[in-house]
This record gives sequence, C-alpha cells and structure tokens, in this order.
Amino acid sequence: MDLDLAGKTVMITGASKGIGRAAAEAFAREGCDLCLAARSREQLECLRDGIAREQGVKVTIFPMDLSAPSNMIELAAECETADILVNNAGDISSGPLDSLTDDDWRRGFDLKVFGYITLTRELYRHMKARKSGVIVNDIGNSGENWDANYIAGSTGNAALMSFTKALGGASLNDGIRVVGVNPGPVATDRMTKLMKRRAVDWYGDEGRWEELFEKYPGGRPATPEEVADLMVFLASPKAGYISGTIVTIDGGIAARGSII
Repeated sequence: MDLDLAGKTVMITGASKGIGRAAAEAFAREGCDLCLAARSREQLECLRDGIAREQGVKVTIFPMDLSAPSNMIELAAECETADILVNNAGDISSGPLDSLTDDDWRRGFDLKVFGYITLTRELYRHMKARKSGVIVNDIGNSGENWDANYIAGSTGNAALMSFTKALGGASLNDGIRVVGVNPGPVATDRMTKLMKRRAVDWYGDEGRWEELFEKYPGGRPATPEEVADLMVFLASPKAGYISGTIVTIDGGIAARGSII
C-alpha cells in the first residue's frame, strides 16, 4: 500500500535503538527524510549511514540530552519544517512507590512527560502556521493498565494519554493530527531491563526474566517493527481522520486487565 508519505520530513526522538530505530527505518522505506535525535552520537551515525545507503533519503542527526528543555527547544528550531513528529524518547524508572526517590520521578518525567510536551509545543506552532502536521506520541499501555510495580511509568503514561487526547481533540482545527500508541512489552533493551526488575518482584531472581514470556499473548512480546508500522500508518494520510486517539498494541494485555 502506498501511504503517500514520500518526501515528508519526520523527526524522531530516542531514535538510536528499539522502537525509535525501527520507526526511522520504517519511515525511510516510505521515502521520508529524517531528523533523528538521541543521546548516543555513535549509534545515530551508524543508523544514519545505513539508512542513507539503503534508502537514499536525507538523514540529519542530533546527538543530545533530550531531558533538557533547552535542548528540546533548540531541536525544534533546527527542525521546524518537520511534517511529522514522533515523540519516543523515554525511560521512566520501574519499581513500587517505596523504591523510588523524588529524583527518580523527576528524571523520568523530565525526559518523557515534559520532553514530549515541550517538543510538541514548539513544533505545533510551526505546524499550525502551515495548517498541516502529525504528532505521534509513543506512550505505553501502563497508562491504561495501572501497575503498582511500575507506578512512575503508569502515572507518566496516563498523563501523556490525557495530553494526547486533549490536544488531539482540538488539533484538527489547526490542520494537525495528534495521536498516540500504547505498546505493551516490546522486544527491546529497555523491555529486558523492565522484565528483569519484574522477575525480581515476582521470583526474587532477575535471571528468570525470560520465563515471563510464557505469560504473554502468543508467548512473545511485540517486535519494534510492529509498533513502527503502526506509527507509520497513523502518520499517513490513510489515517487522515484519526486524532485524539490512542491505539493500544499489546496483544490484548490491557483488555484482559493483566500486567503481562
């Protein structure tokens, strides 16, 4: 299916690995130019060179700390012509309430919650001036499927779900669509870290984390590519009347009310 995305410019944060990397590769296959931001210069350079070689699209990288508001503002200024924004950078600490410090909460929220809000605000005004644009927020199903052992993530994700729905409910008045995706477990390095923590909570042994796969629908987590393909579709004109909506991609975990 031709998704009518060729020639668009897509900004993706947290693009060096996992879902962000898969999204960069998926949009590039659709003929999109890319602005990619993440902390690791080496990983971004490797991704840029591979995509440019294989897909022939323009790839600009921005190695930076995305938890700093000034960097987000600078990034938006550098990429103000982006047609699509994929907010993806986020790493909120796992654990129950009594295991997390105020710094743990603030560090995670500065990167993900406030990071998404700041970059959206800065790019939204440019999109509004052009009367076109799409913002895709990668959030997480714990925002709708609350988990006391991931309490900071559940709280932050619920806030971003509300942010996405509130903004997306009115954004078509400005010619902009705002949507979200809620992945459950996805086969990434971050998921491995979270599952090791879960294995400690459940079994007292982080080495047993792979046993948790048996509890997933289909006996597996989602792949980064499955999440990326959903993002690409939602960002395309084929989804032109979808805004203020969160699409959950977790194999039914949230629907059955389980953590995994």
